[in-house]
Amino acid sequence: MNKIIVIAVFILMGCNQLTNKPVSAVMPDSAIGLKIEKSFISFRIGVPLWTSEKRCNEVFNLFDKYKGVTDEITFFTSNTHAPLPLDIFRQRTGILKQRMEQARKRGYKTGINILTTIGHHNENLDNSLKGNYTFMTNIDGAVCSGSFCPNDEHMREYVRNIYQMTTQANPDYIWIDDDIRFGHMPIGLGCFCDNCLTIFEKETGKKYTRESLKKALNDGPVEEKLKIREAWLQHNRNTISRLFVLIEKTVHETNPVMPIGFMTGDRFYEGYDFDNWAKILAGPNHTPVMWRPGGGYYNDNNTNELVGKSHDIGRQVSALSEEVVSVQSEIECFPYQRLKKAANMVVLEACSHIAAGCTGAAFNVLSFYDEPLDEYEPLVARLQEARPFFDLMAKSLGRSAISGIHTFWNKNSFITGKLTEGDWVSSGNPVVSHDIYNIGLPACYSGNNAQVTILGKDNIFALSKVEIKNLLSGGVYMDAETLQQLNDMGFGELTGFEIVGSENKDRIEKFTNNPLNGEFTGRERDNRQSFWKSMAYTLLKSDNKAQTLTTLIDYTGKEVSDCTMGVFENKLGGRICVAGYYPWIFMENLSKSSQMKAIFRWLSKDTLPGYIASFQKINLWIREPQNGKIALAFTNSSFDPAKKVILMLRTEMKNIRLYDMKCRETVIRSTGSDGPYQKFIIPEVEPWQAGLILNE
Repeated sequence: MNKIIVIAVFILMGCNQLTNKPVSAVMPDSAIGLKIEKSFISFRIGVPLWTSEKRCNEVFNLFDKYKGVTDEITFFTSNTHAPLPLDIFRQRTGILKQRMEQARKRGYKTGINILTTIGHHNENLDNSLKGNYTFMTNIDGAVCSGSFCPNDEHMREYVRNIYQMTTQANPDYIWIDDDIRFGHMPIGLGCFCDNCLTIFEKETGKKYTRESLKKALNDGPVEEKLKIREAWLQHNRNTISRLFVLIEKTVHETNPVMPIGFMTGDRFYEGYDFDNWAKILAGPNHTPVMWRPGGGYYNDNNTNELVGKSHDIGRQVSALSEEVVSVQSEIECFPYQRLKKAANMVVLEACSHIAAGCTGAAFNVLSFYDEPLDEYEPLVARLQEARPFFDLMAKSLGRSAISGIHTFWNKNSFITGKLTEGDWVSSGNPVVSHDIYNIGLPACYSGNNAQVTILGKDNIFALSKVEIKNLLSGGVYMDAETLQQLNDMGFGELTGFEIVGSENKDRIEKFTNNPLNGEFTGRERDNRQSFWKSMAYTLLKSDNKAQTLTTLIDYTGKEVSDCTMGVFENKLGGRICVAGYYPWIFMENLSKSSQMKAIFRWLSKDTLPGYIASFQKINLWIREPQNGKIALAFTNSSFDPAKKVILMLRTEMKNIRLYDMKCRETVIRSTGSDGPYQKFIIPEVEPWQAGLILNE
């Protein structure tokens, strides 16, 4: 059997013929069940801090002083974002070989982070790679001079050379940075160079120019646009797969057991093929693959971006198989000015990302100047204090799946952007707002582990009709535009409502006398359409079993719509909620947040794993039970202390253990039950703090 696997991968790596079939790899030996004893923590060190042996020793001394703050020291190859000339790269890997030997003598694992494989964007071009290479090209023909097409054979030879040099420097591991993507400043999305178009012709059997491809992607029948867009996503997946085959083969020819890591962000346009790329990087020897999910949040000016990044990271982690054990979130404070992000927020960010699915963190938080690190020492000290909690979280949560409410996405979600008008390649992120999670409802990033699915406009075009029907047989929350699309596709019998009107005038949502509204009958929600533009929709029940939850009134109190939000249980047993008034944002008042919790509990038929019943800004991640044991993490995402937090947990267990960020344990006993949920009251959570709860 092992011979068959090796032959299969050898054929894959040696195959140069381009077809319309996905480039994929065999499944590596399973690491499922591997017990994680502590978090995977690393620091990434910039070039100015390791070039000088004296300065590099100061870095080592700082870590030695705060022993345990990190296990791994990872060295960047560059401090600018266009690829380096080969002679400079060779010189730096020669120095890094010495630095890594010094790090090992201090007791650290150590490796190299190749910052620029194909390049990020236009920076330091005068001192960067030059030669007969194809620039990354957008659909209008503009190029990024600091990034190159990975399908260019000359560029592939350059990549082979730098990964040979890196492997020969004898690191303990190699990290590929996040320039392996197709979004680069200043051109936006690529690559549409002539060579890529030729490859696409071989994959699809149809010849395109940039102009004709742009027209095909943006004009014509929806079905045809979706088809060509999906083919282009597969083209992007294949391009990255071929590059990773090259990198894996180059590295493992020199060192067959070298672990390789890859840094990602939300990669919708690239096809989000993380599971397959991880298999390719593992190679025929099934070497461990590491992952570093990331994206944004470089300072704490906008604290809501912290949990937003956690949700982005949660999506990325959910696309990985459990074989990928070392998942280190990117924690970055670019441009590394110490007062841009408080030490406590750096710590909380790591906790939040572990809660969302990571097993550790990679800190890129030190200076990128040749200067003393005095101003950074308090940050390192704070991270050392937090290390036991990172370890406890990683050990308790592991790679177990996150269960709850899934804001829909899949690998093809990007094909749905700007379907009716506009330029597809400028579509942006296809996922709707995450604000619903801020009121204490449990986040989930995979449909496989969801009790309820949130659908936004155009989401359904990334699904087959069978998949849509399956979703509508479960719990679904949607906006009015999605309702219209479903009805137009022939699913009206399963939705329970129709749209009969819409207005952009200022309207106020008013709660009806419905059990799901509880004590809040007659309450109002005014989101000021004159300020935050959004249509207000009038719904009509298309089935007598549908129920109205809210109406619309004008500023005189006159009812102008007898239904703008309602629920319905269809013949498949699916439960549907349609929201026609600000479905994604402004839910942070008591009445609306309470209503939403009741709705999602009803949609799930009481299968949600838990939620926060009290009125606080709490973000919550609950893992699927392992052998009857529940583990969950949460953050108080507010500047106010959260007192008497009511956690409703779907369990028969009467006791839970709460750990704060200093690993102090508090045993909390249930104060009662509500259906399948036990009620636990957490006395207090300080502002911007995390907690871990176990019931074992």
